[in-house]
Amino acid sequence: MNILHMKYALEISKTNSINKAAEELFVGAPALSRAIKELETGLGVTLFDRSAKGMFLTPEGELFINYAQKILKQIDDIENIFRDGSPQKVQFSISVPRASYIADAFAEFSKKVKPGQKAELFYKETNAYRVINNIIKEDYKLGILRYSERYDEYYKAMMFEKGLIGELIAEFTYVLIMSKDSPLKDLKTITFEDINNYTEIAHADPYVPSLPLSEVKKEELPEHEGNRIFVFERGSQFELLSRDPNTYMWVSPVPQLLLDRYGLIERKCVDNKRIYKDILIHRRNYKLTPLDNMFIEELVRSKRETLR
Repeated sequence: MNILHMKYALEISKTNSINKAAEELFVGAPALSRAIKELETGLGVTLFDRSAKGMFLTPEGELFINYAQKILKQIDDIENIFRDGSPQKVQFSISVPRASYIADAFAEFSKKVKPGQKAELFYKETNAYRVINNIIKEDYKLGILRYSERYDEYYKAMMFEKGLIGELIAEFTYVLIMSKDSPLKDLKTITFEDINNYTEIAHADPYVPSLPLSEVKKEELPEHEGNRIFVFERGSQFELLSRDPNTYMWVSPVPQLLLDRYGLIERKCVDNKRIYKDILIHRRNYKLTPLDNMFIEELVRSKRETLR
């Protein structure tokens, strides 16, 4: 298979246009069109639906582009490694839920990576669907998958089907964090009803409805009746919580150092009993690297110190 043809197909998939792709690739549009037809003939499939509105990937085309991206990336990696006759950089990549104890582990791990080691570290906070997708389609090496224990069998079956293996990192119930000046701090016990008149800080995209189907949601938590502020990253949530004593947030347990930094406290809710799991996942045939093991050591330490 012609690598150049892969690059052509990839550019067309980005632009949905032969003419625009030709401009980006500095080739003639007729030559580009012939190359794609040769590629389709060689594969025996139609990669693009052609219409007056442009060229759009068929289902077979989407599958081809997914594999082509991986192949082209691997070729680039090989060229980079041996361009100067010696290996250049090692990589570490992981997708995780938005969890402070995991972020703490990554921060400590990054401090142990020596400057002269020439390493690239990728750390992405996202939801369960994308954690899995990043390993399967985006070439991330590790992921931490979070789900309610009631879906344990579902996720185990799904990981087996997709060629993934997992190791339990932590089990916990969600807790409330709030300002140390919150009126809720004086309550002996906190119930779902107690928090109804306060503003909830929530992540805007915690779940994708396809995993598993439409059932994945925080069913142990009530539908909030008051105001709600949606955020996409942890920095904003801590600023909001520390400045507004009438806000709160459901989270996995948070390291004390971080609570002290933002003037926050952590409280349990007696009505919330659902147990969640954090599972470290990777491909079944993937061999952990020294960097991976270094991160896992910090992850276990942070979990031990935080989830007491």
